[in-house]
Amino acid sequence: MLKQVERISDFMGSTRDWAEAKSVIIGIPMDFTTSFRPGTRLGAAVVRGVSWGIEEYSPYQDRDLADLSYYDAGDMALPFGQVEESLKIIEQVTAEVLTAGKFPLFIGGEHLVSYPIIKEYARRYPDLAVIHFDAHADLREDYLGNPHSHATVMRKVAELIGPQNVYQFGIRSGTREEFAYGRAKTNFYPFQVLEPLQKVIPQLQNRSIYVTLDIDVVDPAFAPGTGTAEPGGISAAEMLAAIIALKELQVVGFDLVEIAPQYDQSERTALLGAKIVREALLAFTEK
Repeated sequence: MLKQVERISDFMGSTRDWAEAKSVIIGIPMDFTTSFRPGTRLGAAVVRGVSWGIEEYSPYQDRDLADLSYYDAGDMALPFGQVEESLKIIEQVTAEVLTAGKFPLFIGGEHLVSYPIIKEYARRYPDLAVIHFDAHADLREDYLGNPHSHATVMRKVAELIGPQNVYQFGIRSGTREEFAYGRAKTNFYPFQVLEPLQKVIPQLQNRSIYVTLDIDVVDPAFAPGTGTAEPGGISAAEMLAAIIALKELQVVGFDLVEIAPQYDQSERTALLGAKIVREALLAFTEK
């Protein structure tokens, strides 16, 4: 069992046996550095709740969650408003899951939560590459003087593992400086997702891949429930196709962030989130 995690409710079909589970769902209820509309701390809870409204069977992959063994650990217990202490806890929980030999699937929370996770992965996987789906570049050095922000997370990741190991898709918002940095330093694919991803996949064979998915990469017509919605994005169908395309790679970890339920009256963003979790479990984890 995990320290610093409180079990509240379960994602559909999850086992109650930690020992037998090969993968673990963990919520990260943190939105302390949100720059526009807060509320992503509630994202994981709502994704769990609506998951019971979709099927365990995926017609996209012809696989069924009933054939997997995965455990929903609940949400991390984070000290409210304490950013640096929360980042330490996230890193510690990540280390516990990886030491236990389980595949973690994290649900945020704001995007800054990805940094301590990737920090722990970088210690264990020297060949690590990060695939980043997002509307925003998140490549600022700081936001209003603060280096710890959901607007700086991918710059911190790039500095940690080397920008040449960061692959960014769907970016359509950021400062002039962020776009210049991305074009010069990272593998930067603005506006598009599936087409450039399919071209990149052969280059990433035999590498350890961490995937971080900000739901706002999807157009707000399909996913309005997020704090910094950005028109001009991809469809829900393209996002699902991108997740399934990644099954060709050695994906070692995954997070889904920035779902904010209070802007999601129809719950279609949370439902898309639950479907993404289902497809990620089936694509990236073993029976």
